[in-house]
Amino acid sequence: VQLQASGGGLVQAGGSLRLSCAASGPTFSSYAIGWFRQAPGKDREFVATINYGGGIPYVADSVKGRFTISRDNAESTGYLQMDNLKTEDTAVYYCAARSPGRLHGTNRATDYTSWGQGTLVTVSS
Repeated sequence: VQLQASGGGLVQAGGSLRLSCAASGPTFSSYAIGWFRQAPGKDREFVATINYGGGIPYVADSVKGRFTISRDNAESTGYLQMDNLKTEDTAVYYCAARSPGRLHGTNRATDYTSWGQGTLVTVSS
């Protein structure tokens, strides 16, 4: 699975961004995907995941009510809609995929075998 993340940028606090994760390779609907982020000087942390069919989205408590994960299997693309952004959301955001056949997402980075290159989100005050 190859992943290409895009959509990052500079936004003011309270603003919105939508990240995209374009996938190629094995059938997109055969695996779960997730989003993680890494802020400067911090460990990579879980943000959100969604299962193979687009159901059972799960987001971290830190972004609950503000971020929404979704996927379009026909377009082989995953999305992370980020609303009401805060300065503490500043980070490099990575999309990730589990191995084909792994249908359900988890919040553990080690469960994901393919990673995109990351897209930088900067939230200014």
